[in-house]
Amino acid sequence: MTDPADTILAPAPVTAEEAGSRLDKWLSSRLPDLSRTRIKGLIDDGRVTATGQTITDASARVKPGQDFVVSIPPDRPADPIPQDIPLSIAYEDGDLIVIDKPAGLVVHPAPGSPDQTLVNALLAHCGDSLSGIGGVKRPGIVHRIDKDTSGLLVVAKNDRAHHGLAEQFAVHSLERVYRALVWGTPVPREGEITGNIGRSPQDRKKMAIVSHGGKPALTRYRVLKSFAAGTVSLVECRLATGRTHQIRVHMTSIGHPLVGDQVYGRSRAAKLKALPDEARQALTSFPRQALHAAVLGFNHPISGALLRFESHIPLDINELIATLESV
Repeated sequence: MTDPADTILAPAPVTAEEAGSRLDKWLSSRLPDLSRTRIKGLIDDGRVTATGQTITDASARVKPGQDFVVSIPPDRPADPIPQDIPLSIAYEDGDLIVIDKPAGLVVHPAPGSPDQTLVNALLAHCGDSLSGIGGVKRPGIVHRIDKDTSGLLVVAKNDRAHHGLAEQFAVHSLERVYRALVWGTPVPREGEITGNIGRSPQDRKKMAIVSHGGKPALTRYRVLKSFAAGTVSLVECRLATGRTHQIRVHMTSIGHPLVGDQVYGRSRAAKLKALPDEARQALTSFPRQALHAAVLGFNHPISGALLRFESHIPLDINELIATLESV
């Protein structure tokens, strides 16, 4: 399956101490720039040989003195097209890029948003610095934030960085802090919200706290400030896990949905009646969930250095807060 354009890697032979290891695990220890998932894909594709014999079983046990050759095809171009979309970049190096995403920008192409996404923008911006995720020249999306949520997210540029970041997300070792405007004032003003999150049995397009199935979720919150006699509060939410719509679902579950959330929010007509016209209009017309990914901290997947980034609350939420403060 090799051709002249393939990259050929030949790790040193298997030592006596390494004998009995799984082939994919052994190769990933010898080829740290390739993730174990990528190596398994190469094995499945018949691109690993031992003494001229093709090996297609990733679980095969290696033997002392065995020589393996790995043939890596050139990275394929990504399917999404590069598009020149302005980006706010908090940090960038050869392995990763941290983006301060504006509200309204979809992260990844989907049936309803085939282009004009963050991925399209990154393909144009990063260009040849993308060395391939799983054999495709594309940015490695390890987490997402909703289209109408603003703030920080990190994207890998190569397979090794993608694997290292994915491991941190899997064990929830990152620091992820959000700022949100919620209806009412939570009591107590600081606490934890738990409950497995999964698809709502009543509406499969929504997430919900479910009694059966789902994934464990934990959000730690604290009230930073309340406005308009407690009608709305600015809340800090720290994610101990990272489930789909976690903050939106958890805050709704304790009776304090996010301002502007058209999916999980509900009418606050009774509370709005007591507010001046300007504040009432500002709250009812706010066009998105008032949620911002304000802090992102993690260990660099290659160097191990601790990286921490902060993003200021964006203008639209700040203008709403200024209106509420005037009440």
